[in-house]
Amino acid sequence: MISGGEHRMDGAAIIEQLMTTEVRTDPYPLYARARELGPVVPAGDGMFVVSGYAAVNKVLRTPAFGVATAEMMAGLAPEYAVHSSLALFGRSILQRNAPDQPRVRSLIASVFTARRVAALRPAVETAVDRLLDGMAEQGADGSPVDFMDAFAFRLPVGVICELLGVPEQDRYRFRDLASDLTVALEIIQDLDELAAADEAADELARYFTELAAERLARPQDDLVTDLARIAAADDERLSAEELLANLVLLLVAGFETTTNLLGNGLALLFRHPEAAAGLRSGAITPAGFTDEVLRFDSPVQATGRVALEEGLSVEGLPIPPGHAVTLLIGSANHDPARYERPEVFDPTRTDSQPLSFGGGTHFCLGSQLARLEAEVAVPALLDRFPRLAPGGVPTRRDRLVLRGYETLPVTVR
Repeated sequence: MISGGEHRMDGAAIIEQLMTTEVRTDPYPLYARARELGPVVPAGDGMFVVSGYAAVNKVLRTPAFGVATAEMMAGLAPEYAVHSSLALFGRSILQRNAPDQPRVRSLIASVFTARRVAALRPAVETAVDRLLDGMAEQGADGSPVDFMDAFAFRLPVGVICELLGVPEQDRYRFRDLASDLTVALEIIQDLDELAAADEAADELARYFTELAAERLARPQDDLVTDLARIAAADDERLSAEELLANLVLLLVAGFETTTNLLGNGLALLFRHPEAAAGLRSGAITPAGFTDEVLRFDSPVQATGRVALEEGLSVEGLPIPPGHAVTLLIGSANHDPARYERPEVFDPTRTDSQPLSFGGGTHFCLGSQLARLEAEVAVPALLDRFPRLAPGGVPTRRDRLVLRGYETLPVTVR
């Protein structure tokens, strides 16, 4: 049921509804209503809502649609600049446009290479086996195990920290910090909601300041060492502030969305036991399953862009310079104009190209790593626990942009 804006559904009402817990729990009926209004509709106050697959895909891949930078936001709301969480993301490649974004992204890409990611497969397999051992031990007496805490968080945080060079004893402190920090990426109504996010940003900035200094003094084969050396050698290539912001971004983005991908995927397996059977028999490939989870219940549901130039339009609707577009990725992935029977979970699809990792210049650098972890983890989980079953009522996080579970209890015996 859609409440509140039932009798006046328009672009502004869509944005209003996205703020409600009811819709964040299950946004897909609202997305269907949004698409009925059209693939792109005005939402008032210089905003547009984009819900169709082709329209979202076009905006993501058009460089003239940039991200809203910290400077832009501070111009609209001076209090924006006092929040360290917003400032931190504002210095990262997530919220920079050309020339800063491609300059820094290319530096990160030069050390975060496909070869380096592919070489992690044995380490991922070892980490998966170790975490499954832990789940087996924890649930040996039949008591529920929280999959989110015992596995879905611990696997990706361990992998990204291994890449970055974060010592093992520090890794498991990051879940709460990331949860607090990523409120700054949500659609919020009151900047006062950012108090915990600001504290988390300050703590993570202090942590990586110390770690970068330590790696400069005692280099190791990791991303922190590589990026810290670049910043120390040439401040114009990578400033100290950019170094810290992007190290925090790599950490948080490196596990937050993958954690949600694993949790959303397991919840779908419980709802679709035929998919679990298909994975076990080989009728469904791990890659096909991962693609369909990304499409059907994306860990990233929305993002935003701003028109940077004159003459831009989407689906024939002009978007004036400075006007913002909210891109409903979760809606685009369910667009019947793109997918046959989009509301059916079907991991045998052969034409799936979900927009969950974005597109264009801001396409997710960690997409290969996320896929690798999911494609190793899910088959191993099913193989290790043939009687894997729900162990209680799961709880969703009250978020829209980053969609996932807070808890997902399972029994493994």
